[in-house]
Amino acid sequence: MFKPQFLLSLFFLFALHISTNLNAQEYIPLWPEGKMPNSQGLTLERVEARERVTQVDVPGMYVFLTARDANTRGAVLICPSGGYQKLTYKTSGIQIAKWLNTLGFNAFVLMYRLPNSPDLRVSYEGPVQDAQRAMKLIRANAPEWGIDANNVGVYGSSAGGHLATTISTIQDDFSNIGDSLDQRNFRPDFQILVSPVVSLVSDYHKGSRNTFLGRNDSEVLAERFSNELNVTDETPPCFMVHADNDHGVSSMNSVRYYTALKAHGVPASLHIFPFGGHSIGIRNNPGSTRQWPQLCEAWLKEMGFLKPIDK
Repeated sequence: MFKPQFLLSLFFLFALHISTNLNAQEYIPLWPEGKMPNSQGLTLERVEARERVTQVDVPGMYVFLTARDANTRGAVLICPSGGYQKLTYKTSGIQIAKWLNTLGFNAFVLMYRLPNSPDLRVSYEGPVQDAQRAMKLIRANAPEWGIDANNVGVYGSSAGGHLATTISTIQDDFSNIGDSLDQRNFRPDFQILVSPVVSLVSDYHKGSRNTFLGRNDSEVLAERFSNELNVTDETPPCFMVHADNDHGVSSMNSVRYYTALKAHGVPASLHIFPFGGHSIGIRNNPGSTRQWPQLCEAWLKEMGFLKPIDK
């Protein structure tokens, strides 16, 4: 006969095992060993405190695939926020991925190199290279993951919104390394932006400009990566959310981007709510700001990106 204390210990060990397995998430590195561009070859450690990563050791993606019977065959690459100084990868990454899963989207949380990484040769190219490579990697694995390679969007909040708009508008491919992924398209098919940094030539968020460009800061580069200036007729459709009382990243970033999109005939939807500051998330938003996830879902359906489930 087992003693109650033994049974209790066995139960806790079993519960811990289940919890560990449930929390485990597949992580896919972006670059083949020894082929990461813009690297000085340093071996870095991951630095994390209070669920914020301030140094990425191996750039990659956390993979959140939907259940087969819920898969709409769409996918979204998520660029977490953090002012290009850190990655708030749980609140603006994993939580978003789980929400997208409930809609039937496969989701990928990008852990991109930060511009202040001591390993980078050119600070601003690191995040862009990682985001472009991630889009290519998703499309390359689309058949295996049950994804339509022509229905892969990007989500970005705050500085992650700047990275999302960069790969949506920039023409230069910084991610080529001479392998089979070079021929893949890095531009997303749609954009979802929450409180995004877009402009580097205004006073709307100098912190992101200073960190992104680093020692390479110049007006020429600031214009090159001010993405309201890079919009073309080929820029993907966009859904934007911002708060009027956002004192961290001015809503004028979204206004200027929306204006540029409309000037080029790109379908865009802009929602500026009265409250929410610079902390709009999936839940616990004030007042009417709570509506944004439902509005986004409706927009995705209307635009044809959220498709019926294939039976």
